[in-house]
Amino acid sequence: MPSAITKNQKQQLTQIKSEHQILNKIFSLDIVAPIILGIIVLLTWEISVRVMNIPPYLLPGPILVVKTMIEEWNPLFTSLLITIKITVVALAVAVVSGVLISMLFAQNKLIERSLFPYAVILQTTPIVAIAPLIIIWLRDNTFAALILCAWIVAFFPIISNTTLGLNSIDKNLSDMFKLYGASRWQTLIYLRFPSALPYFLGGLRISGGLALIGAVVAEFVAGTGGARSGIAYQILMSSYNLQIPRMFAALFLTTGLGIAIFILFTFLSDFLLKDWHESAVKKDG
Repeated sequence: MPSAITKNQKQQLTQIKSEHQILNKIFSLDIVAPIILGIIVLLTWEISVRVMNIPPYLLPGPILVVKTMIEEWNPLFTSLLITIKITVVALAVAVVSGVLISMLFAQNKLIERSLFPYAVILQTTPIVAIAPLIIIWLRDNTFAALILCAWIVAFFPIISNTTLGLNSIDKNLSDMFKLYGASRWQTLIYLRFPSALPYFLGGLRISGGLALIGAVVAEFVAGTGGARSGIAYQILMSSYNLQIPRMFAALFLTTGLGIAIFILFTFLSDFLLKDWHESAVKKDG
């Protein structure tokens, strides 16, 4: 019986400790400070608009923007879902293609030296300049054109960071794998992949936001309307019709989506690295 009580007490202590850790994370300075600063900025914005009597068609206050967002929620959220779909698909394609090509680069330096400059060229080419051409070329499949534009923007951070990670292995560990006769495939799976994971996750956080930017820019260029229109079309139509509060509401949703993507991948990175990588272990400490 005493051992059962002790076991229950340990479970209770473990639960209490876990709850305290969750509360500490929620109310940590990293979370509280940006929220407080955001509230101050919004209050300053609202007060400035009211004091200076700025008309809504020039700069609406946050309260009017939120009110408009609630009133126009159905069309705005429907368009946001289209943009989310484009962003997710483009990011998934960027992750798969980026990781596969990075694996190829890690296995053959000649291929890396030959192809990597073209990845750089792809990244440095302004998407605004080539998006109209892509949409013309794929005029029968606008959705695929939008995905391709978003993929071009999101692709480079994945391939760049993952390639760097695959090549940043400890020389002593590499020598030990060779000593024990590990094959290239075994070295890739058990040494290079774990070494590249922090780099890949860092690139993923960057590519998540870039995929959203690429999707929005492509939607601006495409100008697709109707039921298949993304959030960028709502921004365009609102600006053309001088519905500035509605335009700001759509911008708020887009910004919120970008923040949500970054937070999601930050939590994913911390979860995958918390038990062994210094970047996440130090945060937990």
